[in-house]
Amino acid sequence: MTDPSLGVLLFIPYRHMEQRILRAVHEGGHPITLAQARMAQRINDEGSRLTQLAESAQVTKPTALYLVDQLQEGGYVQRVADPTDARARLIRFTSKGRAVIALARAAQLEVEQEWLAHLGAKRTDALVDTLARLRSITDPYLEVAPSAEAALTGPPTRPTRSQ
Repeated sequence: MTDPSLGVLLFIPYRHMEQRILRAVHEGGHPITLAQARMAQRINDEGSRLTQLAESAQVTKPTALYLVDQLQEGGYVQRVADPTDARARLIRFTSKGRAVIALARAAQLEVEQEWLAHLGAKRTDALVDTLARLRSITDPYLEVAPSAEAALTGPPTRPTRSQ
């Protein structure tokens, strides 16, 4: 068996964190699907238009609409008027949606702390630096305003020895 590729090595920890966060959200009483979580990750704090969500999630507009409708039916998001365009609507988190984000961030921090304990501070810092450098050449949304990012992966954080 050959060693896994770099892409696989990057994917496996991401998948692990995603699964842990989704489990914490479910244990918190929120039956959000992985597809819904991935859509919610892309909602900016100020609100996002459906077309922006579809583009950043790399799904069709009807798929994005379906997922946002599900999130709205669950009480996690709401549609509000866009103050910059009276014809447009923004999707924003409700207080229930923000509570899910808090659960997700706590789970994310827990995983990051486990990784820090396993790797040590020096390797963790090097990993974060390396991934940030890769992001600068791979993330087409880097210039976009920060989002509630991860409704289900939380905002980018950097584990520290004191956390």
